[in-house]
Amino acid sequence: MKVDNQVYEKLGRSWWDDDVPIFSTIKFFINPVRSGYFRGIIGSMMAPAGIHGSILDVGCGGGFLSEEFAGMGLAVTGIDPSGESVEAAKKHAAASGLDILYVKGAGEALPFGDGSFDFACCCDVLEHVDDPDRVVSEISRVLKPGGVFFYDTINRTFISRIITIKTMQEWKSTSFAVKDAHVWEKFIRPDELFNMMKRHGLENMDHRGISSGSNPFLNYMNIRRAKRGRISYRELGERLRFRISGDTMNSYIGYAVKK
Repeated sequence: MKVDNQVYEKLGRSWWDDDVPIFSTIKFFINPVRSGYFRGIIGSMMAPAGIHGSILDVGCGGGFLSEEFAGMGLAVTGIDPSGESVEAAKKHAAASGLDILYVKGAGEALPFGDGSFDFACCCDVLEHVDDPDRVVSEISRVLKPGGVFFYDTINRTFISRIITIKTMQEWKSTSFAVKDAHVWEKFIRPDELFNMMKRHGLENMDHRGISSGSNPFLNYMNIRRAKRGRISYRELGERLRFRISGDTMNSYIGYAVKK
């Protein structure tokens, strides 16, 4: 079974629209959590001099994380294979007064020289590609020695099958994602990702879970309310209360350092 990545071409101009669930859920559910985690890591590494340096956002989509990194003071380059997504990212950055370089291209063949970046991130991407090992290899190549790789992806567990596949994509009462936006067999267990990184000179330093801080039954009911249009997806995100946690059974986040 193949992931339907064409959705990013079909809907790519709608990344910043709040009423497009496949994008608004990233914007309101996950992006605040992961950008806060990354900000904390970068800040602790660079204190007291302050945040500076360059970062590559691999699979940047419409630029949610790229704009967060630019707001931190980093020089940001975003790359994505979807031309429509890249155009949406450029347009929003310009309207926001942010100087971000966006490039159309694939993570399997990054068009940058060896050791070009201080940081790189690849979030909600590795489970979409056919060769995640190749993407990790390319990210390691373009990182400077001592550079930092940030990631988040989805774990391949029974829980992720229920939450990400059944609830988000298949059950009529709750589904809001495009069919085959994710494929369970392509999800990556933490040990598999750690081995990929180790093969390419990246030493994992930390990994945490991303999970809801709300009651699972209430979550189910609130997802149904959003599906029926009774609450917005912004409000749903507030009710789900996603956070960094010790629960990695659905999705996880972390960082590694290039040796």
